[in-house]
Amino acid sequence: MSTRNITLGHSPDPDDAFMFYALAKGLIPTQGLSFEHILQDIQTLNERATRGELDVSAISIHAYAYVSDKYALLPSGASMGDGYGPMLVAKNVLSTNEIANATIAVPGEMTSAFLALQLWLDTPATKLNYKVVPFDKIFETVNKGEADVGLIIHEGQLTYEDQGLKLCEDLGVWWGRENEGLPLPLGGNVIHKRFIPEERKMISDLLTESIRFSLNHRPEAVAHALQYARDMGMELADRFVGMYVNDWTLDYGDKGRETIRRFLGRAFEKGLIPHRQELEFVS
Repeated sequence: MSTRNITLGHSPDPDDAFMFYALAKGLIPTQGLSFEHILQDIQTLNERATRGELDVSAISIHAYAYVSDKYALLPSGASMGDGYGPMLVAKNVLSTNEIANATIAVPGEMTSAFLALQLWLDTPATKLNYKVVPFDKIFETVNKGEADVGLIIHEGQLTYEDQGLKLCEDLGVWWGRENEGLPLPLGGNVIHKRFIPEERKMISDLLTESIRFSLNHRPEAVAHALQYARDMGMELADRFVGMYVNDWTLDYGDKGRETIRRFLGRAFEKGLIPHRQELEFVS
């Protein structure tokens, strides 16, 4: 174990870069472990998780429904939409019914944003007219008229107005309104079950310590994360990081665990995922 290389998958986004700043720069002790950072978009990480390829990975909470046989959830690393979340944007404001019948550009079938869309519309994917587009191409797709609506994630939530687009619905606001103010669960970190419980705990603690280090050294960590901030200056990058790296990220807590149960439970009840999930966290 002391010489083992750990593959760590995460997205090339400022929030993930912020979380793993201390590990990437060797700023905290790692008990002899080395971490190989693998930067890929969330849909690719979701797909890789279904094949069990990485030791530790960021994934969508939606994707957990398809990989829980291989991975356990880590208690830290959550991305929660607390009063905000994935957004539906278009050239003009569209009604719920208009969106249900529109062509929607989505960032991936296994993203939590796409599952939230199906729950909001109360419509399964098979009855939607959607096209999968890389998340950073959604604005372009809508503006070119190749889709009527874009389902945006990441920093697009802060910059869609600059693209001349209008907000039709914020799915994080909707989820909180329907669930006593609970945050919308979007992403989390998982660890492969090939590690024995003691190893899972050791690695989990290191990741939590990396997040805590960044929160305690915020200016330096944001400066590091800025290299992954597409078209964002320091102020906007700091704002984006604050949306998705906060107290929820250090530990889900009871409310965080409850909102995941509701999210995946309702998805199962509506036939959107194959089986009801029993959440397995590293303790």
